[in-house]
Amino acid sequence: MLDQENQSLKDILLAAEVCSEEQLTEVEEEHLRTGKNFKDIIVDYEIASDEKILQLVAESLGTEIIDLSKADVEKSVVEMMDANTVRMYGVIPVSFDGVTLTVASHNPLNYQMADELRFILGKDIFIVIATEKQINAAIEKYYPQDIGNMHDMLAEMNIDDATDLSGLQSDKEIESVANEAPIVRFVDVIMYQAIKDKASDIHFEPFEKEFKIRYRVDGALFEMPPPPKSLAVPVISRVKIMSGLNIAERRRPQDGRIQLKIGGKPVDLRVSTLPTAYGESVVLRILDRSVVNLDLDVLGFSEDMLEKIREVIESPNGIMVVTGPTGSGKTTTLYSCLKEINKVEDKILTAEDPVEYDIEGIIQLPINDSIGMTFGRALRAFLRQDPDIIMLGEIRDLESAQMAIQASLTGHFVFSTLHTNDSAGAITRLIDMGVESFLITSSLVGVLGQRLIRRVCPSCKVPFDPTDEDLKLLGMDRAELGNNKFYYGKGCPVCNNTGYKGRKSIAEFLVMNSKICELVLKNSPTVVIRDKARELGMRTIREDGIRSILNAETTMEEVLKYT
Repeated sequence: MLDQENQSLKDILLAAEVCSEEQLTEVEEEHLRTGKNFKDIIVDYEIASDEKILQLVAESLGTEIIDLSKADVEKSVVEMMDANTVRMYGVIPVSFDGVTLTVASHNPLNYQMADELRFILGKDIFIVIATEKQINAAIEKYYPQDIGNMHDMLAEMNIDDATDLSGLQSDKEIESVANEAPIVRFVDVIMYQAIKDKASDIHFEPFEKEFKIRYRVDGALFEMPPPPKSLAVPVISRVKIMSGLNIAERRRPQDGRIQLKIGGKPVDLRVSTLPTAYGESVVLRILDRSVVNLDLDVLGFSEDMLEKIREVIESPNGIMVVTGPTGSGKTTTLYSCLKEINKVEDKILTAEDPVEYDIEGIIQLPINDSIGMTFGRALRAFLRQDPDIIMLGEIRDLESAQMAIQASLTGHFVFSTLHTNDSAGAITRLIDMGVESFLITSSLVGVLGQRLIRRVCPSCKVPFDPTDEDLKLLGMDRAELGNNKFYYGKGCPVCNNTGYKGRKSIAEFLVMNSKICELVLKNSPTVVIRDKARELGMRTIREDGIRSILNAETTMEEVLKYT
């Protein structure tokens, strides 16, 4: 089902007769399948241009399109809205006639927005339309938020490196400082900047003589200008207040969740605290649904591997395992597989620790060991719910492994993950857990081993001829290289001078067949199973990485680092 905004857009396009019902049904299916923005798909399918859509929406709502790049908003109008409200709704105030405040939005079909702004600001609101790009640029122009001006913010409270906040003894005093405007604004800026830079995590780390804040972007950590050490307690307490954690509890780890809206888009932050020698270390995991595209086609797998994966996930029963270290994209791959096979006629249940993304039409259960809701118990309950497909976040022990096998042998398809270095190692890991080899051969249908590597920046990538030493490190020779070049990113504003932009998967897919099963029944070591799989056509993670280098998608350094 489409939400109200997308349904309104669909109705407007049909009324204007710019496309057929069938075309929009196709767009709707693509939107529900991949999670891509409904309007973006219409533009991608060349049904209507962005400009045409804005024009039709403006006509339908009786409003106008304005060019914000040529507008000069008065300071008094800018001050009518605070930065948080502007960023939360993705709007910009344009003019005020004494009664009505005119506000530009790129999403005017969100009818609740005008009512909510009317309530917040106590003024009549008139919505005009501008492009998302222009609105984002205007927000940066009129409401700049930058880590660089951090010391200006803190000057409001006269806080610097010499300030001693250690005298904050009571929790009430700490909470009071944590809720003061400069601290609130400082934490908001950090979160906004991280989401804008498409970071996956924010780390707040107190040390003996300093307080570090670091972002993880495309798998690499970047340090922000360090704030005064004295800010560690109020900033970390502010994060704990936002996530509903107990600020008085500093001796035990805690987990919480913050839900924000940035530019009208929902962003989830998973919060984890850890007591250390110098205070609490806090990590925020950013789950920005507008950034993650749960589509198998965009994860970076090769065409032949995608074909094999699709063949396996359409099986009526069996277990498919995705393996790799933490942060290698296992969960994203599993979600993409579920989205691909999510049909009305199938019931899909997932047990996850924690539930990371909500998918329409799938019943998702969070695992909670503290109350005894383990993977094994969840799976036992699932089997009484008559599912067709089950996703088990992780096979952790013999109990969860046996339950997954039992589920697959009774006609269910099971997806799960394991922490091993490669696909062949997953089989040995199951045997080490205590699973009988004949149960593995009768239930396991495929193992996908994967890593995430950074893509070389398309805006500044430069070709070069690798040396013999480079080729030797990769286990290649000149004949394999042929006329291909290697690439590196020299650094540009698009990639923040890192030479990399975005990430992709490299993988190996071990499909179970009679020859592999024979080796498993003989309890053959991992290396023998891997060699047989290669002999039968499996490309290893390293070989898939070399394919990505030759396709100008990544660099030699990334492949050597992760494989």
